[in-house]
Amino acid sequence: MSDLNDPRIFFAAERTLLAWNRTSLALMAFGFVIERFGLFANMLSTRQGEILQRGVSFWIGIAFIVLGSIASASAIAQYRMVLRTLKPIEIPEGYRVNGGVFLNLAVAVLGAALMVYLFYGLGL
Repeated sequence: MSDLNDPRIFFAAERTLLAWNRTSLALMAFGFVIERFGLFANMLSTRQGEILQRGVSFWIGIAFIVLGSIASASAIAQYRMVLRTLKPIEIPEGYRVNGGVFLNLAVAVLGAALMVYLFYGLGL
């Protein structure tokens, strides 16, 4: 628990939450690029009429997307834990503290939806 009675503690926690949001987005984007590059390379190497196979790049890409979703969800839990330790004086009056939480939650859910789409939506 902080004894500083300073709103900068809260804003630092919020900046950390948003930094984790950027990290999770980068992990998911990297995973998507890896997965799509593997699909592209597989399409170039297969003959007409052959069934596309899921290669190592597919699984690595999916793993990065899942890792990004987990990072986003765990950032929410960490941020909420920090908020519980703050005093009301450390949170500016009238400030909505859940904006970053909703943003991270949306990123986590959309990352999970992307993973499901890539896993089941390709028809492989």
